[in-house]
Amino acid sequence: MTDAATANPAHDFIAKTLADHQVVLFMKGVPEQPRCGFSAVVVQILDHLGVDFVGVDVLQDEELRQGIKSFTDWPTIPQLYVKGEFVGGADIVREMFSNGELKTLLQEQGVLAA
Repeated sequence: MTDAATANPAHDFIAKTLADHQVVLFMKGVPEQPRCGFSAVVVQILDHLGVDFVGVDVLQDEELRQGIKSFTDWPTIPQLYVKGEFVGGADIVREMFSNGELKTLLQEQGVLAA
């Protein structure tokens, strides 16, 4: 039996996207026009911090929409990744932003100037 990651084109796309970009937000819609409130909140936080990130619209492809959930075993969208590591969804990102952890994480990872 083949490894699930190699047999799943959505997972291959996700892994390549994470390898190619330092900060990736899998979201509903695009950063310029989020299609759900939770995605909009995370975009606003990243924009507020001045983070350079790539938004991937999961609504364009049902396999991708389901694939991102199984990729991280996380049931909701949006999902934020920094240097290939899953950070969290909207609630976690909002909480980390509120208590300063998100800015610290981004600075430690070298994707945000100190």
